[in-house]
Amino acid sequence: MGFVLLAAPIIAVLLFLFCSKRTLQHTVSVLTSTVLLITAVFITRGVLLWGKIEYQALGGIFYVDSLSIIVLDIVLIISFLVSIYSVSYMENEIKNEKIAPGKLKIFYVLKYSFIFTMILALTVKNMGIMWIAIEATTLASAFLVSFYSNRYALEAAWKYIIICSVGIALALLGIIFLHLSSIEVLHGSQYLDWPALCENAKLLNPSVVRLAFIFILVGFGTKAGLAPMHTWLPDAHSQAPSPVSALLSGVLLNSAMYGIIRTVAIVNRNLGSNAYVGRLLIAVGVLSIATAAIFIITQRDYKRLLAYSSIEHMGIIAVAVGVFTPLSIFGALLHMINHSFTKSMLFLSSGRVLQKYSTKDISKTKGVLRVIPITGTAFLLGLFAIAGTPPFSVFASKLNIAISIFEIGGFWLGAIFLLLLAVVFVGIALNLFRIFYGQDYVQDKKTSTPSAESNFAGIAVIMVLLTIISITGIFIPYELKELVLNAQNIIIGS
Repeated sequence: MGFVLLAAPIIAVLLFLFCSKRTLQHTVSVLTSTVLLITAVFITRGVLLWGKIEYQALGGIFYVDSLSIIVLDIVLIISFLVSIYSVSYMENEIKNEKIAPGKLKIFYVLKYSFIFTMILALTVKNMGIMWIAIEATTLASAFLVSFYSNRYALEAAWKYIIICSVGIALALLGIIFLHLSSIEVLHGSQYLDWPALCENAKLLNPSVVRLAFIFILVGFGTKAGLAPMHTWLPDAHSQAPSPVSALLSGVLLNSAMYGIIRTVAIVNRNLGSNAYVGRLLIAVGVLSIATAAIFIITQRDYKRLLAYSSIEHMGIIAVAVGVFTPLSIFGALLHMINHSFTKSMLFLSSGRVLQKYSTKDISKTKGVLRVIPITGTAFLLGLFAIAGTPPFSVFASKLNIAISIFEIGGFWLGAIFLLLLAVVFVGIALNLFRIFYGQDYVQDKKTSTPSAESNFAGIAVIMVLLTIISITGIFIPYELKELVLNAQNIIIGS
């Protein structure tokens, strides 16, 4: 199964290179994402039964446990839904002459190269290979950010490459320090392996481990969009095609946060307490939420607003991991899941709005509920969901995190946390909720889609995501709860 997981995207890329018909390209995309999803089901079942899966046949690097399978399942589920959504979305872009027909092949080659790099990052136990995979995600996704080849897209792509490359270089330095701390402890094939580092964490050099964590936090935090290293994210997410925005926000950020969480598990075992790591993560997390709140209040572009919301939610996860209690870690893992599905739904919905109105300007987007009622309703409910209102899933995970903060006696931290969440809610309400009513306005009748609700497959994808975030707000399936609890134990070490 591990071989299928890694081979399927590569085979798909090779097939795209030889496919000239757009229908065949769409078919290959949907079939590949279906194969990946089915494979994920079998691997998830194996993790539930045995706790972890590792294959010696792949050089001994393939390793999946409860923590990695949670993030991997997010990647493959959203990739599957995005592949279905992309069919009519990209056809509309070609029809409206936003892109040339020949660029569809390039889109799919880059998309599945991007997916492969994320799968690789989440299925290896060696930190060095994981770093290579996360760096490769930057290279693959940068061309997707610049896909429309206009001035703003190219500027966003260059900013993305430069900032994230600097960040990932710092992460590499942190990994080197972590390796140096283990030279006298680990040997040969054990170097930089997650299981070996966790098992022998108490024997590592604590001074070097402290230094390593700072560089890894800054490095992977840059890729995760944590402030003040976040400046690439609003441009990249807003300029990319909407299916890519869904992948960037719903999938890529989690992959970088995954690297931070793995490191936290090692560092806290080594230091014997969470005081050092907790202070750093809480500070960065609160700063991220505050930064997002300020820009959300003043934002006039709905895709950029959604991008700043992603910075907020990565900050929430950082705070939860920084608190480092069983409840906060449980809430952080749930929030990774909930944010991914909710934000993916919002970016896909915003794609339908953009194709109808041909503008991302909030002031020129009115009457969405009347013009595209199904998508508009889903978009509206998604905004309530991402703002943290019940009964949606984001509310449940936010509530867990808030309770965990007050449980450790962090009254002032809890008060600041709730205040910032309230400011974000007000910013979303003031800016985005007004696009649903009023006189409808279409910037360019020639380039707007005659009927944005004609994409029934895309609407179905949006409704599936809406259903998921509605159900998981009041009910967590037993299998998911077991995975999250097992992952919580891996992180805390209990």
